[in-house]
Amino acid sequence: MSATPERPAPAERHDSPENQEWRARVRQFAEEKIGPLSAKMDKTASLDATLREELFAAGLMSVEIPRGYGGTGGTLCQLVLTIEEVSRVDPGIAVGVHVHNVLVAGTLLRHATGDQRRKYLPLLATGKIGAFALSEEQAGSDAFALTTVAREGDGGYVLHGRKRWTSNARNADLLLTFALLDDGGPTAFVVPADAPGVSMENRVEQMGVRAAATSDVVFDGTPVRTAQRIGPPGGGQTVAMGGLDLGRLGIAAQMIGLAQGALDVAVGYSRSRAQFGNRIADYQGVQFPLADVASQLAAARALLYETVGLFQRDADPVERIRYTAMAKYTASQVAERAASVAVETLGGNGFTDAYPVERFYRDAKAGKIYEGTSNVLLRNIASIMIGVSPGD
Repeated sequence: MSATPERPAPAERHDSPENQEWRARVRQFAEEKIGPLSAKMDKTASLDATLREELFAAGLMSVEIPRGYGGTGGTLCQLVLTIEEVSRVDPGIAVGVHVHNVLVAGTLLRHATGDQRRKYLPLLATGKIGAFALSEEQAGSDAFALTTVAREGDGGYVLHGRKRWTSNARNADLLLTFALLDDGGPTAFVVPADAPGVSMENRVEQMGVRAAATSDVVFDGTPVRTAQRIGPPGGGQTVAMGGLDLGRLGIAAQMIGLAQGALDVAVGYSRSRAQFGNRIADYQGVQFPLADVASQLAAARALLYETVGLFQRDADPVERIRYTAMAKYTASQVAERAASVAVETLGGNGFTDAYPVERFYRDAKAGKIYEGTSNVLLRNIASIMIGVSPGD
């Protein structure tokens, strides 16, 4: 008789008692510490200095970093929960939390050497913010059409080039940067933001997620040593795509949190606002759009945490790519719908900055753009599902 095949370990449940307790902690922090500052941070496109310290002190900037490096020692599921709950209050701050945890700390956890992890992870766990510098003027959806170069120099390399749309840049202490070697392809480096030749230019005036502190980053003869290279020469695409694959989970969590925040405001308003002698919540014209959003949101959240489970079970990489694309695409659709319904539910009040739904509406659009536009995601899903070649 043949042996019974070993079943894969069950994925961590996002609604387990431990994770529900973590969700409640993050929700309380977001409501009490982030919420009162959100309108100001949106207007100034900046992260409040005191809030920065509090985010680290609460462990929200080191969720997956092991305790041995000074981190929280949490799980991927708890990281996704963190991003969702922060975004429920302020999607702009959620972007910063996401980039730091997922794209920078997470990439170093998975691709850095032991010496590099011992050097950089304690910094990222205790107060130094990370940014992910990949995009350029012509390197957006085609992420590796890079013009930033790393030329070999004395004891390492010298960087020249400009990165665009770099979230966290104006808050960053460490930049995970990608550049082309003369003969080795795209390569990843950790660069201190105060290194010689590094400057921040052209604060980008964004429509939404403004607290993410986006800026251009310029490298003008910036020296980096070989020890600052993450992965092998020419291995930057593998390093970046590993981060971006997980990054789509983070974006999906942002959009689900945003949708939940918008829905919460709209439902609360509908219960308190009276017209023609009744609460507007008593009218089907208000009830049905809210019920539709709630249904779509529940489905998107289920897909997100099913996808988290694929990573925790170390499922087939191709399936993980397909599911992260579906999770981000679905969540961004729901977020835009939820924000729109919320604005309409509040009517004239929703069209002003007196309520957060106006900001949610602006913030929602980013979900269909960064870390894979909706059309790119649909292309990825179709190519895996039915076999579509790039030329079709």
